[in-house]
Amino acid sequence: MSAPALAEQIVRDGPATGPVVLFVLPLFEEANRLRRTVRLAMRALAEREVGSILPDLPGQNESLVPTHEATLSSWRTALADHVAANGRPILIASIRGGALIDDAAVAAHWRFAPVRGASLLKTMMRTRIAGDREAGRDTSMAELEAKAANEAVRLAGNILSPAMIAELREAEPVAIAPCRSVPLGTGEDALPGRPLWLQAEPGEDAGLAAAIADDITTWMTSCANF
Repeated sequence: MSAPALAEQIVRDGPATGPVVLFVLPLFEEANRLRRTVRLAMRALAEREVGSILPDLPGQNESLVPTHEATLSSWRTALADHVAANGRPILIASIRGGALIDDAAVAAHWRFAPVRGASLLKTMMRTRIAGDREAGRDTSMAELEAKAANEAVRLAGNILSPAMIAELREAEPVAIAPCRSVPLGTGEDALPGRPLWLQAEPGEDAGLAAAIADDITTWMTSCANF
């Protein structure tokens, strides 16, 4: 495993042998809003005798890597390093923007409410513009986009480099198999719960966590690779 990935914190739960679920949180500030619910899902998986791990990405959460040094490419490499070092059959479970970096070669994939990078970027830029307006500064989308193309900018509490911005503009979840993708909602193939990524503060949804654990367990059971 490369040094940056090796140095990051990893939360583990459940059995230390057998198949394991590697969670990839949403990106940037959305990760903080979903972390507690993902931890509940990990505990629920442990109760079902399924192990799980949640590694920090370089530049996120407790990482010592400066956020402005992170790119989608470096995060993709970090996850591939975790996969290579694990030695167990792995299902990668990604949420929202996590699906932009989850394409490491593993036994199976599971995605919850995947989103395009351009959509994430636009939301963060709009949040920045609204914050500037409240502070008495008039910033246009065109001005912010021009600045972000040439220098690091602060968006949603994160300082993002021009390289990260450029990658986000073009990033989409990679088509990969076997992969199950589920939305948030009330339909037959949807998971019920609240869109925690839209909340102003971190929260948790125990019902959603249980639904995540149930859906992942069912998907793993149906995959021949486990």
